[in-house]
Amino acid sequence: MIEFQNVNFRYTESVVEGGLSEINLTISDGQVVLLCGKSGCGKTTLTRLINGLIPNYYGGDLSGAVRLDGKNISELPLYETAKYVGSVFQNPRSQFFTVDSTSELAFGCENQGLPKDEIVHRVENTAKQLDMQELLGKNIFHLSGGEKQKIACASVAASDPSVIVLDEPSSNLDIAATADLRRAIQLWKAQGKTIIIAEHRLYYLKGLLDRVLYMEHGQIIYDWTEHDALSLTNEKQHELGLRPFDLLAFPVSSHPCAECKDILCSKFHFSYTKQAATLKIDSLTLPRSSITAIIGHNGAGKSTFARCLCGLEKQCKGLIRLGEQEYGKRKRLSLCYMVMQDVNHQLFTESTEEELRISMENADAETVDSVLKRLDLEAFKNRHPMALSGGEKQRVAIATALVSGREILVFDEPTSGLDLGHMQEVSQGIRMLSSMGKTVLVITHDYELIVSCCSHVLHLENGTVEEQYQLDSAGIKQLQSFFMEEA
Repeated sequence: MIEFQNVNFRYTESVVEGGLSEINLTISDGQVVLLCGKSGCGKTTLTRLINGLIPNYYGGDLSGAVRLDGKNISELPLYETAKYVGSVFQNPRSQFFTVDSTSELAFGCENQGLPKDEIVHRVENTAKQLDMQELLGKNIFHLSGGEKQKIACASVAASDPSVIVLDEPSSNLDIAATADLRRAIQLWKAQGKTIIIAEHRLYYLKGLLDRVLYMEHGQIIYDWTEHDALSLTNEKQHELGLRPFDLLAFPVSSHPCAECKDILCSKFHFSYTKQAATLKIDSLTLPRSSITAIIGHNGAGKSTFARCLCGLEKQCKGLIRLGEQEYGKRKRLSLCYMVMQDVNHQLFTESTEEELRISMENADAETVDSVLKRLDLEAFKNRHPMALSGGEKQRVAIATALVSGREILVFDEPTSGLDLGHMQEVSQGIRMLSSMGKTVLVITHDYELIVSCCSHVLHLENGTVEEQYQLDSAGIKQLQSFFMEEA
């Protein structure tokens, strides 16, 4: 049993969001509990109190007590808490300790000092239960995002904790990998484990939940049964900033581009060192001044295509033709701008304002302030970007794209980890770019984002073009069929 008794918490260094206020909560053994609410409401903070990262890793003002089976978690060292609580984070790479998958599954068991035969049994049994035997013995850094998340789940499962905490576990997963994640949660539920999930995507959890806790400003506002949560009207879900439990219930508001001029791409071939060809596109036509969703499974070549298009891969010699002008690799660097999936790789300055200014050819305060306001970043104008939450960092990177002035803008999973409200703000920003004549490519697994702003779909698989279509009424049905078949 997990008990919160009069818990209050505030992070150090004047972090405004994410704290908790007067939390009193009991989670019984074997319950599956969803933590939901807008970004900054305190979901992640609550999970960090359960797995001991607060106060052992994240400092702050903590009062009250969090107990696991009577033990005060805040007084236990992390190695002791890890015997009872396993964690799966939004970015699985942040929790890997080895370079090969089998060793990663064994790592937690080895730390517990289990006998070798028991470790081998647990690794093999866990791989079988999660249907991932083919991933054993692989280099983790050669795996797709979905495969890495499977390894993260399996490494936790092999240690056999009684409590499993998941923080935005589906944010970087395609629809098929999300279905695998659901099956893992189903298995843990059947084993009687207590599962706490902080999540914005809700559809894949339908039918698994015992309780749904809605949080706001660090407090638990609603404590619903799953039936109560599913009974919420679409209007109420929207008011609360929740994504729908029924994926296809999300309203479609995309607008096909009837007469788009073409961007011609040719000879986009690429392979990583000592690997088979990752990208094999001889020719491709992209609609100009439109918004194209790039979809496909994890590992389909979507991000590789984007990097090659932007001239970021030296070995790719592809060409882009806009009207009479041709752009080779070097010229494409000044034609395209890419917002990466891991935005930590492209945030460099000491403040959010400076981050926008270095992306502008002629920086001016009025434009900076306007974009910060549009993306709900005004409060962070003078904050260091690396001190922001994952969703806030992502919005800063998107803001830099808005002010860059480039012709082709590429967004790699721009709504990863974002709540409904901020997803819609990103959608509005992307549509604004299109209205300004920019060509926008959006790599995404987010159905709600696609139907909110995209006009076309480019479907890649195995480094080649599987299909292309407009998001007219027939295209919407095609897109829905892809998402539902994979689920």
